[in-house]
Amino acid sequence: MLRNALEPWHLILIVVALVLVFGSKKLPDMARGLGRSMRILKSEAKALKDERTAEATTPAAAPAAPNEQPAGR
Repeated sequence: MLRNALEPWHLILIVVALVLVFGSKKLPDMARGLGRSMRILKSEAKALKDERTAEATTPAAAPAAPNEQPAGR
């Protein structure tokens, strides 16, 4: 049913509608902003992935045993 749902004339119609709604001067700025946002999202996702792999490879530190005796004894 959804096979071949997006044909070339659909894309042309979408581009024409975008130009009419936003104007030809705004579209490059919008595309540039979208590209920057995608780059930031990609770098943040990579940083989270690297952070998780770093946490998984380092052994968990054991809690330090208290050196002091209780005051009552």
